[in-house]
Amino acid sequence: MEDQTANVVVAARTALNQASALAVQYGFSILGAIVLLIGGWILAGAISRSAYRVISRVRGIDETLASFFQNLLHYSLLILVFITVLGQFGVQTASIIATLGAAGLAIGLALQGTLQNIAAGIMLLVLRPFRVGEYIETVNVKGFIRDIGLFATEMKTADGLYLMAPNSTLWNTPIINHSREPNRRQELSLAFGNEVDTDLARKTIFDVLKADQRIQTKPAPVVYFDDFAADQTVMKIEYWTITAVWTQTRHDIIAHLKSRLAAADIPIK
Repeated sequence: MEDQTANVVVAARTALNQASALAVQYGFSILGAIVLLIGGWILAGAISRSAYRVISRVRGIDETLASFFQNLLHYSLLILVFITVLGQFGVQTASIIATLGAAGLAIGLALQGTLQNIAAGIMLLVLRPFRVGEYIETVNVKGFIRDIGLFATEMKTADGLYLMAPNSTLWNTPIINHSREPNRRQELSLAFGNEVDTDLARKTIFDVLKADQRIQTKPAPVVYFDDFAADQTVMKIEYWTITAVWTQTRHDIIAHLKSRLAAADIPIK
């Protein structure tokens, strides 16, 4: 009986010593992991914020793009910190990195279309073929830009409808920006019967153009014969005006031409 009691006491002391040794060994590892996690979290935040300030100062970099790079750097640093912490406990980090790479490849293949939109969004934000408030036209869509995101661009059509276009559809097609240039040329065509006095028609047209202050004098407006047939003569009008008033100027010029030519007894075909 005494021998059994002695054996139990020895076994208990041995277990206690082993537990103490493990607590000391892993206690420092756990404490180091906690310090590393806290320090890594703070350092990752500081580095990402500094990177954001630097990137946002670069000319042409959009706020959305700067935030994207900030978050990408922040979470990449956190993953690096997490892998380093696991290495403190003897975990083979090489296998973890390989697993993350394989998972990233699988996710990339699964989200191929989404990644295309992100890549297109980054290029649109960097190269800036259009900005918020501008009116653009592509093969598929046209409208005013409301917001440029990483996945899609929000637009408002000319008749007031909401439109969301995936960035890949905008990046992979020619874009006509109607608002980017400050000045824009307008072209109008008028058809007259061959019995009309074309000199009087030209003079009347020039009078209408000169009377409108929105039409620029440099380059000066021009009126010329564009086509001639057995039953009609076609005159073309070209003038330049500010892009912001291009549409309204067109409407007003057409109305004024119609009234002035009618007053001069010059019929339009």
